[in-house]
Amino acid sequence: MNVRDEMLAKLQRRKPGYSLEQAFYSDPDYYQLDLETIWYRDWLFMGHDCELPKPGSYMTAQVGAYPVLIVRDAQKNVRAFHNACRHRGSRICSAEKGTAAKLVCPYHQWTYELDGRLLFARDMGADFKPTEFGLKPIHCETVGGYIFVNLSEIAPDFSPVREMVEPYFAPHTLSETKVAFEMTIVEKGNWKLTWENNRECYHCAGSHPELCRTFPEAPGVTGVDAMEEPEIAEHWQRCEAAGLPSQFKISPDGQFRAARMPLLRDAVSFTMSGKAASKKPLSPNVLTPQIGTMLLFHYPTTWNHILGDHASSFRVLPLGPNETQVTTKWLVHKDAVEGVDYTIDELTKVWIATNDQDRRIIEENQFGINSPAYTPGPYSPVHEGGVLQFVDWYCNFMETRLRGASMPHLKVA
Repeated sequence: MNVRDEMLAKLQRRKPGYSLEQAFYSDPDYYQLDLETIWYRDWLFMGHDCELPKPGSYMTAQVGAYPVLIVRDAQKNVRAFHNACRHRGSRICSAEKGTAAKLVCPYHQWTYELDGRLLFARDMGADFKPTEFGLKPIHCETVGGYIFVNLSEIAPDFSPVREMVEPYFAPHTLSETKVAFEMTIVEKGNWKLTWENNRECYHCAGSHPELCRTFPEAPGVTGVDAMEEPEIAEHWQRCEAAGLPSQFKISPDGQFRAARMPLLRDAVSFTMSGKAASKKPLSPNVLTPQIGTMLLFHYPTTWNHILGDHASSFRVLPLGPNETQVTTKWLVHKDAVEGVDYTIDELTKVWIATNDQDRRIIEENQFGINSPAYTPGPYSPVHEGGVLQFVDWYCNFMETRLRGASMPHLKVA
């Protein structure tokens, strides 16, 4: 039996309400199938358009085997390319961020326009046709200040994502913000464990003293049954009356969700005091007090918190069967001044602590799963509805694609 058939068989015999079998969290071949079936075929969050403030601004990322380059062109459009020269394949941009008038390969100086066209290639002979050797494009979409890419040759329709999340993003004008601080950590655990940990607060009281000052442990906040909790429904009603889309919405396949959730008591932000981390509101359009946090997740790459004073985005990228990179970015209004309107410590303290606590939780989780004694265990029907929703999404998604036709051809740099 090949690996695809083996994985499919395990998905089909999975016990409902239980965690996955060991191979899904640790086997290199299963990890490769995750890459090929999900990461190389679906829309992935890369960063924010405010990180590309002018033509020539670029950012890079690594998705499995694919180096990705995202750049703002001369017409101010955001574009994405495979970050590999069409000459002999060298990576063109190695920095995580930067600015360049042209995209120049450091190996032999092949030079590309910001729209990917090849402008210069020295001594290539009379028959060489530059028009045939532009950078290979990657599908790229922006919505509400967020940049998504898709590595497949034929990308899924992005419009369902846009139509659902754009109204939630719009009031916050995130394109008019800036990244005040960012950090990247590597968790020595499978990417699915990162997501499972994120999708519940069953562990919060015993693990996250800083976060628990402001973030409610109510199961509906991280789960899928928020509409059953009166306090949340009242919060939605108040925010919607102020013109802020807030009610729980989830895509039919469960891949992405948006909802605005209350914070504890009189808290307005994720700070140790519960007070605003920035004196300058994130957007001049949102001045309603105590709007809580707008939660957005989009599997497999991002979850987010958008508040009245700042926003935090989290990007998940797999590095290996037992390694996952998580990048957190804190956004404030573009005119907010560090040391005057906010301090980095107050802005970031809660999530820096929480991220490190989650890292240790996930790594211990991976240690236990790697044991020959590990067997799948049951999820709490009260507290882990969000985890079950993620695992169900993953299993349904993988089973549908593994049972379907052969993989679409991927663009190869």
